[in-house]
Parts: sequence; structure tokens; C-alpha cells
Amino acid sequence: MSGRNPAPRRSYGGRSAEERRADRRGRLLAAGLELFGTRGYSATSIEKLCATASVSTRNFYEEFSGREELLVALHSDINERASAALAAAYAEEPDAGLAARVERAAPAFVTVTASDPRWARIAFVEVIGVSAGLERHRLRWRSRWEDALVGMAREAVERGEAVDRDYRLTMIALIGAVNNLVHHWSARGQDIPLDDITAELTRLILAAVTAPPAGP
Repeated sequence: MSGRNPAPRRSYGGRSAEERRADRRGRLLAAGLELFGTRGYSATSIEKLCATASVSTRNFYEEFSGREELLVALHSDINERASAALAAAYAEEPDAGLAARVERAAPAFVTVTASDPRWARIAFVEVIGVSAGLERHRLRWRSRWEDALVGMAREAVERGEAVDRDYRLTMIALIGAVNNLVHHWSARGQDIPLDDITAELTRLILAAVTAPPAGP
């Protein structure tokens, strides 16, 4: 053994290159949230994002290939956090009845997606019509939500709390209703109490899952 120690990683101002890069990425994500969530995606340039985040254009392209990749990152973030919050709230008391579980899960989802109108706009408005690639990304997330909600419905069926039927179309319809409810709340300047949105969402889910199937 030579006894040599590896060369230390270079740092500036007491921070490593990795820390500085993480900080830049965080500032760009924050700038994207602010600008996409207020001005809108189409009205936001890379130059404006960089100025808001106090980073150079070169630094921007070290993190993202363009505005669209930044929007995808924000959209994925809100969906991942909403999915985790919904699942955790629904499973918090596994022995509770369906109504109690849904009454916990709906506010958990709404709190993540709608408590900040900028996130609501990114989640339900700004990702529409951008490009074919972003549409595929959005539809993949919608499919994940369908699977999760159908799984919850099947669990309710197994517990004798819901009618035994195919819930796929029901959950697609519910996802559309959720999107429009939250968008309606956000577009109106949040003049409707968020608790009202949550209560309506809870009623829709319970009605859809516990109602008897329609006749022929």
C-alpha cells in the first residue's frame, strides 16, 4: 500500500460540487413552481426561469434538457407526494369502515394537490396540450391512479363494503371529476372553502363505489 489518501473533493464556500448542484436544481424547481404555477408554462421562458432561480443558462441545461423536462419533474413530484399521502391515509386504520377510510384519504390527497394553487395549476392545467411526450407522461400517471383506485375498490369488495363489478370506467370518471373540482377551485381564486371540495370528493367516491350496478 502506498499510504496515499485520495484527493479531497473540491469545495467552494464550504460546499461540495454536489451540494451546489443540488441547490441550483432546487432553485430551478422552485422557480418552475412559481412561474408555471402563476404565469403559465407557455408564458415562461428559460431566461425568466434562470433569472428567478439566480442561475446561468449553462447551469439550467446541466439539470434539464428544457422547460418541458422541468415541468415533467414538477408534475411527477406532485403526483408522487399525492399518491403517497392518499395511500398512507387510506391504510392508516385498516379495520375502519370504507366511509371512514375515504374520509381520511380524500383530504390527504386534496391537501397535497390543492392547498397551494400553484401546484393545482401544474397538476391539472399546465401539463395539458404541451407535447405528445408530455401527454404520454400524463397518461402514464393517470393509469397509475386508475390502478390504485381500482385496487382500493377491489379491497372494499372483498370486505363486503362495495358491489362486485368492474370499476375501471368508474375510476376514470372519478379522476376526471377530481381534476375538474380542483381546477374549478383554483381558477375561481379559491373562493370556495377547500373543505367543501374535499367533502364533495368524498361523497362522489362513496356513491360511486357503494351504489348498486345499473340495470340492463
